[in-house]
Amino acid sequence: MVKWFWQRRGAERKLQLRSRGDLGGADRVDFEELAPDIDTFLGQAAYLQLGYFETLTELIQTLPELAEKEAVARAAGAALTKHEALVALIRERGDDPTELMRPFREPLDAFRVATHGVRPQETMLSVHITAGMLDDFYLALSASYAETGRRVARILQADSDRQAIVEILADTIASDPEWKSLLALWGRRLVGDTLLIARAALRPMTVGSAVEAKVEPVFTELMAAHSRRMDAMALAA
Repeated sequence: MVKWFWQRRGAERKLQLRSRGDLGGADRVDFEELAPDIDTFLGQAAYLQLGYFETLTELIQTLPELAEKEAVARAAGAALTKHEALVALIRERGDDPTELMRPFREPLDAFRVATHGVRPQETMLSVHITAGMLDDFYLALSASYAETGRRVARILQADSDRQAIVEILADTIASDPEWKSLLALWGRRLVGDTLLIARAALRPMTVGSAVEAKVEPVFTELMAAHSRRMDAMALAA
């Protein structure tokens, strides 16, 4: 049975949400006893990047235009580069990347299936939105792990090379009002599925107003960043 961060025992960590923009700065919210052990953190982060790569690679063959194929291939390559960097870090620590990722294969694959669109444009938006939100989330978590966390942060902050995908989506949206409505609705649906992944990771053993008050700023920040991504494509979040 897979256990999320909040279900696992281990050394206590302090999760800090960094300020808006670069997720680093003075405005911080501390989360006691909610951050995962380092192996869980690295295993999940690495498998997420592998999942982005897999989704984008599968998407390439469904696209008719060469320029679109090239754009998606570049984004897939960026995700693979991040995955390989995380795997290298895991190996450097003396652990087996496959074993660290294995417990999260089933739930994260189910998440990818749930956020896979019927149309290629929906799947492009899925990757852009879900990867953006979860990269932000894991970047916030990285503050808990000293030098290892700083190295993970540098990996996650590398260029995801998705701007060409954003431009493809923007052109699609501009071409037909129906696309705008469809993708706006799809984008709103993605938020719920994505926040469930993050919320499961943060949920404490008991839920109370004090705990919720600590958790809320994380999701406020994730939603603010999500709104900026949607606004950049002229979509309502």
